Amino acid sequence: MKTILSREIRLASRPSGMPAAANFSHAQMELKTLPDQQVLVRNLFMSVDPYMRGRMNEGKSYVPPFELGKVLAGGAVGEVIESRAPEFKVGEVVTSNFGWREYFMAAPADLHRVSREIQPLSVYLGALGMTGMTAWVGLNLVDVKAGEVIYISGAAGAVGNVAGQLAKLRGCKVIGSAGSMAKVQFLREECGFDIAFDYKTGPVVEQLKVEAPDGIDVYFDNVGGEALEAALTALRVHGRIIACGGISGYNEAKPQPGPANLFNMTTKRLTMRGMIVGDAMDRREEFEKEVGGYLQSGKLKNRETIVEGLDEAADAFIGLFKGNNLGKMVVKLT
Repeated sequence: MKTILSREIRLASRPSGMPAAANFSHAQMELKTLPDQQVLVRNLFMSVDPYMRGRMNEGKSYVPPFELGKVLAGGAVGEVIESRAPEFKVGEVVTSNFGWREYFMAAPADLHRVSREIQPLSVYLGALGMTGMTAWVGLNLVDVKAGEVIYISGAAGAVGNVAGQLAKLRGCKVIGSAGSMAKVQFLREECGFDIAFDYKTGPVVEQLKVEAPDGIDVYFDNVGGEALEAALTALRVHGRIIACGGISGYNEAKPQPGPANLFNMTTKRLTMRGMIVGDAMDRREEFEKEVGGYLQSGKLKNRETIVEGLDEAADAFIGLFKGNNLGKMVVKLT
């Protein structure tokens, strides 16, 4: 193995509020001899996701924080270019959590083999990756069934649009909110949502009253804040909430007060369940078989916003909080 120079992105400082370019730095690493039982991978695509914002803060949450001065981590799809482990061969495609860099060495246990038959390979970061699995796990978490009405906030994002499509395949009536008319059109025309509205055009609670006058059965929460409060009003008795994310508050210096109508949890006998997709990795094969089948048959669409080049990764990440993505935000490295 000849020496490889691998560029990477590191956390230069911890953001205060909205992340900025100054919070990131560029570096270069030398990768020399590949050790026994290790695999050398060249990344093709990497993922940027809202949850990474929490890891940029000091202090542990459900995942350890990123270390200052160290390379960031995240989902990636890459190609094996050298292997000294029998589990993987040169040319195979793998997913990993070694994003934000061009090349890396890893043990086989840290890699997951995927098929080239499903294209584009970036789909393994979106509909057939962790964001798609998050949607699938969330729906299963509260047993979403045919005939139910489900409202999804952040519906044009990586998780939301897949959650809506999967709910439609289950026979649900699907309502989604997004931040522009272009995104609303995407939800209606490409994803098959029954109803979609722009949350910026008026109070969410009022729009839900119009679009779901008889209430909703399930709320898939990707946003928190106003959307959660509106859903607590719209939910029927014995309704369920999938607590997946709260992007509206990720950049707040101090946590915002909870919904003013939280007592609806009691009066309506609601159920709210939090989820972390990593808890369900034992079901990954089941997810890939089901959702991969939908993709190959054309029943499920994978929408991406592609940004070219590792140098643009930080801007792509910041763009998540500005609503720049339609579907999954992906950085193409080669």
